[in-house]
Order: sequence, then C-alpha cells, then structure tokens
Amino acid sequence: MQHLAIIGAGITGVTTAYALLNRGFAVTVYDKNRYAAMQTSFANGGQLSASNAEVWTQAATVLKGIKWMLKKDAPLLVNPMPDWHKYSWMAEFVSNIPRYESNTIETARLAIAARAHLFGWAEKEGIDFDQEMRGILHVYSDKKGFDHATRVNDLLAKGGLHRQAVTADEMRAIEPALQGSFYAGYYTDSDSTGDIHKYTRGLANACMRKGAQFVFDANVHTLKRTSAGVSVSHGLNGDDSSDTQHFNGVVVCAGIESRRFAKQLGDRVNIYPVKGYSITVELDDEEAQQAAPWVSLLDDDAKIVTSRLGPGRFRIAGTAEFNGANYDIRDNRIRPLTQWCRQLFPAVNTDRVIPWAGLRPMMPNMMPRVGAGKHPGVFYNTGHGHLGWTLSAATADMIGQSVEASMPRWQQAS
Repeated sequence: MQHLAIIGAGITGVTTAYALLNRGFAVTVYDKNRYAAMQTSFANGGQLSASNAEVWTQAATVLKGIKWMLKKDAPLLVNPMPDWHKYSWMAEFVSNIPRYESNTIETARLAIAARAHLFGWAEKEGIDFDQEMRGILHVYSDKKGFDHATRVNDLLAKGGLHRQAVTADEMRAIEPALQGSFYAGYYTDSDSTGDIHKYTRGLANACMRKGAQFVFDANVHTLKRTSAGVSVSHGLNGDDSSDTQHFNGVVVCAGIESRRFAKQLGDRVNIYPVKGYSITVELDDEEAQQAAPWVSLLDDDAKIVTSRLGPGRFRIAGTAEFNGANYDIRDNRIRPLTQWCRQLFPAVNTDRVIPWAGLRPMMPNMMPRVGAGKHPGVFYNTGHGHLGWTLSAATADMIGQSVEASMPRWQQAS
C-alpha cells in the first residue's frame, strides 16, 4: 500500500486524509499542535457559504485598503510598514483583477460541489457539528451595496448557485430577530452553518478509525525529495531530538506554512497570512437565546458574518488584516464585532464573549492551490483563504483523484 504524508491537521489536511483513505492509501498526518483543528480551523465564522464565493480581486478592494490604512478598526486593514512579501503579494493580487469574474464563478462551482461530500461524510461518520440548514442572508444598508450584490448574483448564477433577492420586510420574516435599518438583501436557502472545530475533530477521529496515523506536537523542519518519494524530518515540540520518516509522497496542507514547505520542495506557493477575528457570545439566559438570530447573516458593509452554534453560542466573525504572521488579538479589532452585535441584537448580553484570531492562508488570485507540484509525489491542497471550510471537501476530492491518477497504490515506501 502506498503511504503519503500530510502536513497539517486543519480542515484541509483532515479532509485530504479522509479522501485518500477512502481511495485505499495509507496516510500519516503531521501537525504542530496537540490536537487537530487548533489554529485557523478553530473558531471561524462557521458559514458553509457558496453565496460568499465572490473573490476579492477588484479595484474597489484596493481602494478601500488604501483608504482604511490608518483606521485601526477598519474592516480591511493593511499594516503600512515595509515588507517585501506583503507588497509583492499585493502586486500579484492586483494583476489578478482581470480574472475576477472567472475566479468568482469557479469558486461558486467548487463550493457547491463540496456540499455533497461534506454533508455525506458527516452523516456516514456520525459527526455532530451543530449544523443549521437555515440558509444565509446577505444584508445591505443602501442601494449601492445591493446593486453590486445584484451584479455578483449574475456571476454566482453562472456557477450554479440560486440566490433570491429579498426586501427589508422579507428579510425580517426570514430572521425575526434582525434589528436595524436595511435597504434589501439576498437569501441563499441552500447554504448552512456549523462548528468547523467540531467537524474537523470528528472527521479526524473517523480517519483514525480507518487507520490513519496522526503525529501531533510535531515541529516539521524539512521536507526533502528522495529517489523513492519524500522524507519528512521533524522533532516533537519541547524536544531537541529529530526523526526522519520516508513516504511515497506528501500533500502540503499547512496553511500559512505551506509557502515555506513548497520552497523546500522546489515549488512556489505564494501564500500570505490574512488575519480574521471572531467572537463567540455565550448565550447564558433565555432572553439572549431568543434575541440571537438562527439564520446566518453576512453584512457586506461591515464585512461581518454570523452563525448560531446550538442554543447557547452565537459566533460573529469578520475583518481582514494584512500584518504578517501575527496572532495578536487586538481590542480595537474585536470591539467592532461586539458593537455590531449590540446594535443589531440589543437584547443579546455580551458580558461573556470569547475573542479569537486566525490567519487565513491566501493566494493572490484568491483561488486554492490544488494539485501536483513540479516533482513526482508532491501535492498541494492549501491557500483557501476565507473559504477553507466551504471548499475543503471538493479540493480534498480533487487531490484524491490527482494522487490516484499519478501514483500506483501498490508501491511501497522505502
């Protein structure tokens, strides 16, 4: 049986492991944390959102970034300090603006394709992840925002997604808890929400039952091509010792670390870490539980998304921060999320709020890097940006097909 290493036990690494196991491959998954899904897959916005497939490569995004550069609580914040990787990445981002429409359409197609796998795997393995099949409601405070959404809707439709325009009154009928003044919205009843951390941990347990090996607390130093495949050299966190294991191949699913590993393997995977923030509001009393929405929301003006994670938790997430590999949780980035909650859902008590920040691995074209590298036995499934969970099952299936097509399963690792 052919044996592959997978670097990273977030949502992309675990779905990749599951897809390969289902095709008869042996896998060993490495992660620097003690458990699966402890970084970017820990506390994201919770949306499985084909309706959020619009890529960011637009002139408007660039102009907003420049406008908001010195506004510390801006939805999109760029640290102006000089950094070659950041500014060269942004130049490549700008060069992808002509592919905005085609990449948005393709992202919508991927997101729709991912649903069947994601939901089917959860049902087959008995994974409870607080899923809510209530759709996602995009809300707009003015005609300008709604008109842009209408143009985006045409692209999403080309990708196969049905999204319905709704009036302000229809929005409140869909989600009665919604407060505030809005112009109109779009509703996607086929989208859903859930807890990415619970899903990933549940699928990781399923992989273990299928025979996958997980090496946690693993500080992977180097990936090296060999005549027989790939070697993985790693030490355990807190231990100076090092161990090297040999595999027929490797799939890099290492989030923001994927760029470093790709360089070791002779490939260029130009990922930049884009920080996102979330808060989880603990709904401790009945009044708060009644006042918090069950339908998932996306406020395009504020760049904020929400999900209801069972009766007792309300997740609010958003913002994009270009500030390198920085995990600091800043109060001036968390405060707008809390204020947004108080404004739209005033009866929700925000005295118990759990803040979090994660780094989205983002490619300049806003498309995931999926497929083989330059050399035999090297594969990538990374760079999903803000849609990691939404796209993960589709890209895992694509990697499974790619590995199966190029590597005979009977070959033994040396």
